[in-house]
Amino acid sequence: MKIDLSNKCAFVTGSSSGIGQAVALSLAQAGARVAVHYRSNEAGAKETARRIQEINGPPPLILQGDVSKPADIAKCFTELDKQFPSLDIFVNNAGIDGKKCPLSEIDFTEFEKVVAINLTGGARAIQAALRRMKTQQSGVILSVTSVHESVPWAGQAAYCASKAGIAILTRSLALELGDCGIRVLNLAPGAIQTAINQDVWKDPDSLEDLLQKIPQGRLGTADEIGRMATFLVSDAASYLTGTTIFADGGMTAYPSFAQGG
Repeated sequence: MKIDLSNKCAFVTGSSSGIGQAVALSLAQAGARVAVHYRSNEAGAKETARRIQEINGPPPLILQGDVSKPADIAKCFTELDKQFPSLDIFVNNAGIDGKKCPLSEIDFTEFEKVVAINLTGGARAIQAALRRMKTQQSGVILSVTSVHESVPWAGQAAYCASKAGIAILTRSLALELGDCGIRVLNLAPGAIQTAINQDVWKDPDSLEDLLQKIPQGRLGTADEIGRMATFLVSDAASYLTGTTIFADGGMTAYPSFAQGG
């Protein structure tokens, strides 16, 4: 089955590297016009844009902003409105995992930072996208969450809480938007081999411990998540809304993160 997103306009937050970059490239390969976004990794965003241009033509729009800052979100969407005739696909991907620390010991500024980006910032960006999609009476919102929206993780309470928050937000929005022609979904990756978690997969002992939690016995790739995201935002998944799709090699069958993952 070939997915065709020609004439669709997409905005992927946090698309300067890793999963976000892979999602942006996969959407472009399916024919979508994609806006690239970054907070601080300008070089990565330009690389994503360069690769998109190689795939399907003109230089893509590059947007800069910190999703934890309402003014930055507004700026990004204002610029998007100037360049795009519509917003058909919004991928809420920007996020951080934060420092690993027991809640009893964490500097709460760090907790608030994770929530401000992953949950509050994501919700604000989704709100901005929805206001445009409701006018169109069409669109797809896809949030990239994590297996840790449902699997506890010792030392990462803020991260887990923020991803769980987005998960239930998505389900609530599906009820609000069911008759508006707008679908809302979560894509929850498991252990994916990207730069953000290289401290785990580059250490043989840590990697061995992690792989024991994955029935497939391997890490996933960002490209696999990109392809899944492209399917979910396409018409091939038109009857999916208000749910989470786990792409984790079976990891959620082994929720044993008591030792910190």
